[in-house]
Amino acid sequence: MMDTNLQKDDLTGTIKFIPPLYKQRYQFIKDLVNKYKPKKVADLGCADCTLLWMLKFCKCIEVLAGLDIRENVMKEKMHRLSPLPADYLQPSERSLTVTLHHGSVAHKDPCMLGFDLVTCIELIEHLEAAELEKFPEVVFGFMAPAMVVISTPNSEFNPLLPGVTLFRHSDHKFEWDQAQFQSWAVAAATRYDYTVEFTGLGTPPPGTEDVGFCTQIGVFVRKYPKNGETVNSEKHTEHAYKTVFKAVYPSLKDEKYLQNAVVSEVLFGADIIKRRLLGNFKSECKEHSDGLEQKLKFQPFKYFMTCSKNLSLAETEKLAADRSMEPFIDGNTVYIPLAKIFSIPKVNQLCGTFEKLSNLIAGKVALSNDGSAVIVTIEYENEEQEN
Repeated sequence: MMDTNLQKDDLTGTIKFIPPLYKQRYQFIKDLVNKYKPKKVADLGCADCTLLWMLKFCKCIEVLAGLDIRENVMKEKMHRLSPLPADYLQPSERSLTVTLHHGSVAHKDPCMLGFDLVTCIELIEHLEAAELEKFPEVVFGFMAPAMVVISTPNSEFNPLLPGVTLFRHSDHKFEWDQAQFQSWAVAAATRYDYTVEFTGLGTPPPGTEDVGFCTQIGVFVRKYPKNGETVNSEKHTEHAYKTVFKAVYPSLKDEKYLQNAVVSEVLFGADIIKRRLLGNFKSECKEHSDGLEQKLKFQPFKYFMTCSKNLSLAETEKLAADRSMEPFIDGNTVYIPLAKIFSIPKVNQLCGTFEKLSNLIAGKVALSNDGSAVIVTIEYENEEQEN
């Protein structure tokens, strides 16, 4: 039986992979990211930035970088990497910076140091012989990420692809068979202290298994941590790339966005507590007098009292402190202790400490004089009035 991701048109002899192989390659990288959780990822030969766009949704990634020799191709699609309005309305807990560079993989630039994962998807076959010769030293020697993934066409599969004579694409400078790719990959891995494992995508039809995958893949893992002194000495290397795009996403790690989020949650939570408190008070009042609900409609402030008598401001604030977790009403004001606000799960998660909550909402939320409670004014609304 033919592989489920492979279809063959009996009339034309055309082989189609479902999903298309380029999507399978991107998914392969995404699966690796989900498994190993790299924080910094660079895509060499990023072209239209599709892989980078997919990876920006991976929550473990904090730095994304793309490099390509074709500046116009990147610029045509780079807008997809910009933050959306929703990113500002609900900032992520992680920071994310996306940068695109114009340059060649045959040149070294310190902006590519310190990455956890470097991807080279269908890239090396586009390199001239001189560029390919420098490529291992740049990627494995200089960049030296923890992991490198390289995919390239398998020339042994080409006879199964109708219309392919020499190479699959007019810009390809070469296409290797399995032995050639593995020989090159093992030599590079050995020289720069990496291990390499081979896999691929695009299973051949039954009876032709010996031709291997349509796309062959090498996954390189660095054996030892990069020597810190070497990295530092090369940080002064002259910049070879030109930055053509940079986006810094809003993040709760930024104090400004964190404060906005906390204030929003505090006000939202305080409003819910106020409504519940007033709802309970109205219910209790109705048990004592069926006519009180009608009075509340026209004289709301007069009846929104706690069981205590009218208190002075100092006495009210003392009561708020004594009732450390219980909100209460005095006149037309609801007092909600900060301890109650801090117990709201989202507020607690955002702030972490009671002190941080106090600092973030100071000057942004109405507080009692001693700062121990959020105060909310009860506004008269005749909600049932008909137009």
